[in-house]
Amino acid sequence: MPNEKKVIVRIAEGLGNQLFMYANALAIAKSNNATLYVDDESAFFKKKNKQRIREYNLNIFNTYISICKSHNKFNTYPKDIVRKFLKIIDLFRSEKLFLIDNTSNHSLFYDKLTNLNFKNTLYIEGHFESEKYFSFLESDLKSSLTINNELIKIDNKLINSIKNSNSISIHIRRHRFSEEMNKNHRENNVKSEEFTRSIIKYVYRSVNFFKNNVENPKFFIWSNDFSDLDIHFDKKNFTFIKGNDIATDFYLFSLCKHFIVGPSTFHWWGAWLNNNANKICLRPDEEFLNPSNNKSFWPKNWLKY
Repeated sequence: MPNEKKVIVRIAEGLGNQLFMYANALAIAKSNNATLYVDDESAFFKKKNKQRIREYNLNIFNTYISICKSHNKFNTYPKDIVRKFLKIIDLFRSEKLFLIDNTSNHSLFYDKLTNLNFKNTLYIEGHFESEKYFSFLESDLKSSLTINNELIKIDNKLINSIKNSNSISIHIRRHRFSEEMNKNHRENNVKSEEFTRSIIKYVYRSVNFFKNNVENPKFFIWSNDFSDLDIHFDKKNFTFIKGNDIATDFYLFSLCKHFIVGPSTFHWWGAWLNNNANKICLRPDEEFLNPSNNKSFWPKNWLKY
């Protein structure tokens, strides 16, 4: 199909960010009568300390995703140099080759993604962290982004516990400013500790909300580091969810009734994709706990708390 209009999205980082990238690119493709292709390699081929930091995870979902051909990927060091050169040239093009989300205030960006001026191929890069980019696809995304049944461990004892209770999903993100940096960097460690303390205060407030508004709530905590969390949350009243792969965690999110949404894209998507018609989603009131530069990161129908 030589005249096919193609949107190719560069998928990067962790699963939460990957979902934002995919959902936005799908919306752009549909709004511009183009076919969406996913680049599942170019952002992951580089290694740090001889190890890959992240990997492509969208294959855990049932939805069909078209992977672009190798010649459309920048998945080697020489091709990545070409990519950087093309992005410089693109600054002077009228028909763009790249669409890059690199702004901090997106209030004027949402409405500019229909009838984009590109010829046959448009490469998309960036986070696009707001439902405003893809809200018209909400029902399609929620029905298609379900976990592949083959990846679900049906003998997981948590399934019935979450299903058969007024389950509240909590996510406590640790090491916000130090996870990708030198662990001994004092300033970033201090900021991360302050971030964690703020999350815990927010969770305390939110737990009280659910105790006052939901009958017999049962609280389930996810975290990327459970060290010392039992000091703040006793195991009689809180169940710690440990040791699962991301597919299992996302499946368990889909079973929860309500959410104390943590400042992470991973938990954001767990809450957003959940289909409980009566769900209550709380989100932090503090601007400090917005993990995104996007001013519209939090959906409007989630309650500040």
